[in-house]
Amino acid sequence: MLISVVVPCYNEEAALPYFLREIKTVEAQMRTDFGCCFELLFVNDGSQDGTLKLLRQFAREEERVRYLSFSRNFGKEAAMFAGLQHAKGDYVVLMDADLQHPPAMLREMYQGLQSGEFDCVAARRKNRRGEPRLRSFLARQFYKLINRISDTEIVEGACDFRMMTRQMVDAILKMGEYNRFSKGIFSWVGFRTKWLPYENVERIAGETKWSFWSLLIYSIQGIVGFSTAPLALASVLGVVLCGISFLMVLYIIIKTLLFGDPVGGWPSLACMVMFMGGIQLFCMGILGQYLAKTYLETKHRPIYILAETDEESTCEEKTD
Repeated sequence: MLISVVVPCYNEEAALPYFLREIKTVEAQMRTDFGCCFELLFVNDGSQDGTLKLLRQFAREEERVRYLSFSRNFGKEAAMFAGLQHAKGDYVVLMDADLQHPPAMLREMYQGLQSGEFDCVAARRKNRRGEPRLRSFLARQFYKLINRISDTEIVEGACDFRMMTRQMVDAILKMGEYNRFSKGIFSWVGFRTKWLPYENVERIAGETKWSFWSLLIYSIQGIVGFSTAPLALASVLGVVLCGISFLMVLYIIIKTLLFGDPVGGWPSLACMVMFMGGIQLFCMGILGQYLAKTYLETKHRPIYILAETDEESTCEEKTD
């Protein structure tokens, strides 16, 4: 039984030595207990530090280690997709290099798949200890919102850390969309998933690559990718505002005829114009998000571009 461990890396030079040590310990235990072996597939997502140099070193020293290196930073979603495409194992694992995904959980994941009852064993955080309160609050609200407006259920606290059968991996690879939201894709393809709760773990080294702004953009991408409710919202707003405008016209006419009260001055008019303009821009923005995603999909650009792999040595690698 071969288990492919796919590890996206972006500026993880400080964390990689710790990760390799931990994963080798877990592999040795699982090889002894279950007779399975690992291949470690690192995906360098255009790192600017010494990540690629470390991966070259790992590949030379460890037969089980392979790596892919992008021509630039394409994002974690592209790195995970590339790893799934190049993984050779019967089971495939997705996990981060910063040890926020505890390697020790791989043992329980493997046993869950071996039972034959599940096609995927995934981890979910029981809490967000260590995160800023505002970020944790917004994350909870995002899960509530997307589960309410989308037919695809996304478990709160779900992360990318999971072990999947080859059948499920092949199903995910059939979804070759450019704008990817893997949490939704994992749920959309179906298959039986077992959830393993775990306590939130701090990074072993380095800094998080997810800023508030990047998480906001990622959440919008998830909503646009798995729900058309915002489009319906724009339509509903238009109907409601038309109804309100009609009622206001009737009110002004009746008030003028019965009481001879002239129409109010420019402040109320200015407020109405600004309000209506804001609603129009909001609805146009919603349409623009869907149009932009459609535009990018029709370009058929590659999700990532490989610059180097362990099987294609560069001149720099040969001289190291």
